[in-house]
Amino acid sequence: MAALVVGGLGVFTASASAHGYVSSPGSRAYKGSNLGGNLNTNVGQAQWEPQSIETLKNTFISGKLASAGLTQFAPLDEQTATRWHKTDIKTGVQPITWTLTAKHSTTNWKYFMTKEGWNPNQPLDIKNFDLIGQVNDNGAIPTSPTTHNVTIPANRTGYHVIYAVWTINDTANAFYQAIDVNVVK
Repeated sequence: MAALVVGGLGVFTASASAHGYVSSPGSRAYKGSNLGGNLNTNVGQAQWEPQSIETLKNTFISGKLASAGLTQFAPLDEQTATRWHKTDIKTGVQPITWTLTAKHSTTNWKYFMTKEGWNPNQPLDIKNFDLIGQVNDNGAIPTSPTTHNVTIPANRTGYHVIYAVWTINDTANAFYQAIDVNVVK
């Protein structure tokens, strides 16, 4: 019995040891927490755990991207043009910073952005996003914070969502963050 408990704890520790959120430009979850100034409200468990939006790799559930399909983060999936606090950014190189509350061996980091002409009053769907950046870490353990430079396409203006995915190397999981931005010229 003790071996089962220890084994179970080992598995739990491995999957729970990596956590992180996008702190700049701040994600929905981060901006809904005390850390992010509570700029977003009614964000479910993200209020206390912006770093815990973790589920299986390549989980892109239509209408549930921001929560990664996790019920405790479901309020993050509400989508209207005015629901979320936005950070002003410009086209061109944009640094995106992850704050890691626990570091973990990393496969890659991917950054998607809503396409020009997307409907901000429709649920988020990966088919309405373009891949705008990827950093391959090949199993390296990242530093915290970790910043990547992503190029915001020149044809983006106004409200958009950047979808950031941190894929863990030695578990079946990834972390998901929705970032609401206002692209200004």
